[in-house]
Amino acid sequence: MKVDGFQGELQSMMFEAANTKPTATGQKVGADFKDLLNNAINNVNGLSKTSSDLQMRFDRGDEDISLSDVMIARNKSSVAFEATIQVRNKLVEAYKELMNMPV
Repeated sequence: MKVDGFQGELQSMMFEAANTKPTATGQKVGADFKDLLNNAINNVNGLSKTSSDLQMRFDRGDEDISLSDVMIARNKSSVAFEATIQVRNKLVEAYKELMNMPV
């Protein structure tokens, strides 16, 4: 079972964002924040689906799935979800701070 972690996804997004250079010609920048965030959320959703699938297969008696595989997938899903919640909280906090700034 190969499941990429949320931290690896964030590191790859940071690397991609650091390597893009904005241009003054109006060309599109390589990494849009919307796309990066969408990819991260899709990764978290994929981890959740994988975890649910493994748990269901284990519950049905699939001999190829061990309890440790289920628990590892479940913990990866949980950590990724908690990280997503923390990112959301920081974004909301930053938005509120920007909205409270005097013009």
